[in-house]
Amino acid sequence: MDDMPCKKVYVAVNLDVDQNGDIQPRSIRWKNGRVFIIERVVYKCRAGARKVGGGGIRYTVVIAGKETFLFQEGNRWFVEAREDYD
Repeated sequence: MDDMPCKKVYVAVNLDVDQNGDIQPRSIRWKNGRVFIIERVVYKCRAGARKVGGGGIRYTVVIAGKETFLFQEGNRWFVEAREDYD
């Protein structure tokens, strides 16, 4: 499943910003309105999106018990979604 074609999908992100300006993403809202709760942020670093191009700040997050990447690209957020996922 790792080699399945992916696409860059911009998403709405619900987040908290603390007094130091640190960002903590809390959930992702898909274009169809479905909400995915971010259970935990595992890691944060500057990185490229290898599957779809682009990049920025990459958050390794846990959603539904699985690790995935969430990217902050300037003021926008995106995920690497499988081509067949809507």
